[in-house]
Amino acid sequence: MSKVVSVEKIKELFKDNMTIMIGGFLACGTSETLIDALVESGAKNLTIIGNDTSFVDKGIGKLIVNNQVKKVIASHIGTNPETGRLMSEGKLDVELSPQGTLIERVRAGGFGLGGILTETGVGTLVEKGKEKIIVNGVEYLLELPIRADIALVKGSVVDAFGNTRYKGTTKNFNPMIAMASDLVIVEAETLVEAGSLNKDMIMTPGVLVDYIVMEER
Repeated sequence: MSKVVSVEKIKELFKDNMTIMIGGFLACGTSETLIDALVESGAKNLTIIGNDTSFVDKGIGKLIVNNQVKKVIASHIGTNPETGRLMSEGKLDVELSPQGTLIERVRAGGFGLGGILTETGVGTLVEKGKEKIIVNGVEYLLELPIRADIALVKGSVVDAFGNTRYKGTTKNFNPMIAMASDLVIVEAETLVEAGSLNKDMIMTPGVLVDYIVMEER
């Protein structure tokens, strides 16, 4: 069965109350076609995990504006005033996680680890409710792993099996979220024949990818 499917097929996969990871950094490396499909699906009460909430008219910001999100786990929200407003009004649960900590939590989820230890956040609001562990006299926070039901990944060059290459900084969160989600959907900027990618250039192996859609320009 081909992994390359239509956007309409993808819309059927989105359900209320899902946890969804989305790659990108302020929409760089973000799967806009897949996010538009998620918006059009109407799925509600979503938990969204990503580096940020982008802008009101781009990336994760579209989901925020459309009131589809109940919780966000991100490293910052400052570029999207709608996120801040909804948080202040108690309409959106926002869990801020330092950027390095966040991606390590995703990695831990993908690699089957029980968590990570970090000094980042010790003595700040970040430590609230978290277990502390002392190693060699140094105090660390135990940060728990996170996983998602679905990952929305943006690939620069993708073959028909799902082997994926990311160009430049579009790599950001994409490879890690592909490891930490039960279902992986890749939006391909360029689609090539299976096996035609140089093996040394593959960053996400196709065995991790369930579905592929073409970027809509």
